[in-house]
Amino acid sequence: MSRISKYKILSQAKESFSKAEYKSALEKFAEVLQNYPNSKEAFNGVILSEMALSGEDGAEALFDYYEVLKEEDKEQADVIMSEILESMDGSLEKLSQVFAEPLRERVEFEDGILYSDFANLIDNGADFKETFENIMFSTRVIITQKEDFIDFLDKLIEHGFSEMALNYLENALSLYPTEKVLSTLLKKLIKGKAFEN
Repeated sequence: MSRISKYKILSQAKESFSKAEYKSALEKFAEVLQNYPNSKEAFNGVILSEMALSGEDGAEALFDYYEVLKEEDKEQADVIMSEILESMDGSLEKLSQVFAEPLRERVEFEDGILYSDFANLIDNGADFKETFENIMFSTRVIITQKEDFIDFLDKLIEHGFSEMALNYLENALSLYPTEKVLSTLLKKLIKGKAFEN
């Protein structure tokens, strides 16, 4: 029996996952695992795909985090992800605790501001447009939650950053084409632009 191309199938599996085709991703990760039983990446991929298929909210975030880790250190990423998945015992509630500290360190390293901190500034009376423009030229806003992303897009549209909101929306819709909230925001943006013109 000829061995499958491990990297080719893994690449296809990851592509399926990022398109929210979790069943296809699961089958491809499982195919790699059958042929390469020691592949931690395939093993982790199977678990993440199963989580996504069963509707676990944080599976996509965990997958994205895994991809970021792999860019830094592939072997270490496999170990870290295996430990996270083992410690979760089927629940994603521990995710925020797992990510909180490394995320803070990453924010400081990348000279960024978490969206939650940015939102606090606005909630405490800072002007959105002025604050956002100051941040845009000196740092980056780091968004880690879908709800924050939706809120951010909504505020961009509301405060006249239509082009930027459209760019974010197009990228998000290419990843999550069935996401109703994103479609609603796009309609709101188009409606607003119709009034401008």
